[in-house]
Amino acid sequence: MTTVVEALKIEAAQRFVIRNVSWEQYVAISDALPERAARITFDGSSIELMTKSALHEWLKEMLGRLIPMVAFEWDIPIRSGGEMTFRRRRANRGLEPDQCYWIANERAMRGKTTYDSEADPPPDLAVEIDVTHSSLNRQEIYAKLRVPELWRFSGETLRVLVLGKSGKYKEVERSPAFPTLPVGELVPFLMPDEERDETTMLRQFVEWVRQFRPEE
Repeated sequence: MTTVVEALKIEAAQRFVIRNVSWEQYVAISDALPERAARITFDGSSIELMTKSALHEWLKEMLGRLIPMVAFEWDIPIRSGGEMTFRRRRANRGLEPDQCYWIANERAMRGKTTYDSEADPPPDLAVEIDVTHSSLNRQEIYAKLRVPELWRFSGETLRVLVLGKSGKYKEVERSPAFPTLPVGELVPFLMPDEERDETTMLRQFVEWVRQFRPEE
């Protein structure tokens, strides 16, 4: 089985940083780039453009399948936001999460085809794949955008972070969105595996996750 660490020796994302950028310039650059051409991060003064490695995309897609499957098995309403551009002028920040979801606020977003960052709630849960590190502080940007829960996967560990009243994230053992799910134990279902195809991995995940369904 190929480990993430081994794959990282082969896969490397390329990044380009532009300094001294205004909000208007960020929006113009973001809107001008073809969709999903690169991951764009804005921290209030700098823009980072980062390409996406094959490893990053594998992990993003796999975790992006597991979360809706938990919701499906546990009968929890969920709205997926994918890699939508999430920016807020008042916060002077913007980024594209690797995945994002509305869970507690699913009803507020149900049926909507556009997103208004000044009126609509932020995603309840965002996913950050950290196998190739950003040169900007994306966690601080998520906090400024008021995303209440963040899952960060380093390639070896999956951590749950919750936004506190101080405006800082704190690592916790249990996810507010899925409190009975041992999130850290999802890692074996994310690793590239030469012995199992994706369908088999997902089928095994479904069998595994059913044991943690909350009691009604």
